[in-house]
Amino acid sequence: MAGGGTDPVLEVDDLHVRRGEAHVLQGISFRIRPRRVTALLGRNGAGKTTTLMAILGLLPSTGGLRLDGEDLLAMPTHLRVRRGIGYVPEDREVFGGLSVAENLRLAARGPRADLATVHELFPDLHRRRAQRAGSLSGGQQQMVAIARAMLNENRVLLIDEPSKGLAPIVVSQVVDALDRASRDTTILLVDQNIRVAQRLATDALVLDHGTIVYSGSMQELASDAVLTRRYLGVDRSAAPPAHPAPGSAS
Repeated sequence: MAGGGTDPVLEVDDLHVRRGEAHVLQGISFRIRPRRVTALLGRNGAGKTTTLMAILGLLPSTGGLRLDGEDLLAMPTHLRVRRGIGYVPEDREVFGGLSVAENLRLAARGPRADLATVHELFPDLHRRRAQRAGSLSGGQQQMVAIARAMLNENRVLLIDEPSKGLAPIVVSQVVDALDRASRDTTILLVDQNIRVAQRLATDALVLDHGTIVYSGSMQELASDAVLTRRYLGVDRSAAPPAHPAPGSAS
């Protein structure tokens, strides 16, 4: 997976989010480097989805948040999207009553929408373009959700649990598509499946109780049995070896 420049695309500084009485994010700070995949990991309830929603502006937050040096915190969600933040939500959220083609058409932000690449990566969507999205399988709906985000030029693509509930063969298709997307854009990936994170990510962040407890190499994190057991609940001694990250030799 090709690396990018040294200047971060996304900068998060002392970010706080409160949801009701819960102080979910307690001053997290991190940098996302360009044209890399950064995995945001942690146990359920650690604040991963909250982080993505705060970056997109779907939850109120305080602190610092910059995209290519531009302050985002006061911007509404639609302007953040126009600046180049794409989002694949955890539960897909396709428009079930609309066709696949209509779902994609609604997501396109202009004449440069890249339908050709989407159809190359997900040929099943092209074959089913007239089918209602609500009648698709869960894996096919996930493809629609990812395709909607990939249609447009994104500076950062936020992806929440893309492998959740999918059969292994579909997970493999999703991973291949995200690997392709990472050649052109920066990805912040949330996934409970650490093997998916290992295959895609070069960098890793670990959240625990609303704070960042690890920031560094994905490879180093995955090889640290103590950290993965403590913060991710993963017993590395019982897990089969992961596939190498796509393009890791380049």
